Amino acid sequence: MSFRRCPRPEGRFYNAAMLALIQRVAEARVSVDGTTIGEIGPGLLALVGIQPGDGAQQVARMRERLFGYRVFADEAGRMNRSLLQSGGGLLLVSQFTLAADTASGMRPGFSTAAAPAEAERIFGELVAACREILPAGVETGRFGAHMLVSLANDGPVTFLLQA
Repeated sequence: MSFRRCPRPEGRFYNAAMLALIQRVAEARVSVDGTTIGEIGPGLLALVGIQPGDGAQQVARMRERLFGYRVFADEAGRMNRSLLQSGGGLLLVSQFTLAADTASGMRPGFSTAAAPAEAERIFGELVAACREILPAGVETGRFGAHMLVSLANDGPVTFLLQA
């Protein structure tokens, strides 16, 4: 995997890549102001962090990883099946805090997260790219809103993907 070397304000560098914390779920939902706006049964919940410089290449790679990463059990009980092979749903939730700089101090820094307008555009591109593959099976939260995310983690199975 190749990373882009991006400067931090302090002059240090970090390896930038779109991030997705994926969880295999029996079910998941996201609500805003008490109303459920996205919901899936069995499948993947992906909390997505967009970093400065993420673009079409990262969107394509993340889509490939979300649909191809083998985290579902085959007939022998081994994680050998992808989301597409499992027939599950995908719930994408934008989460800028995932891209926070936590390298020092006791408070996260957000200079390593993309600016809101850039992140919203890139996240929208990821949602659209995923819906090309699974038109009826991709749900989302609401960008920039205070969301309540509920899930039943199946396993538990959780991985951090980078694109």
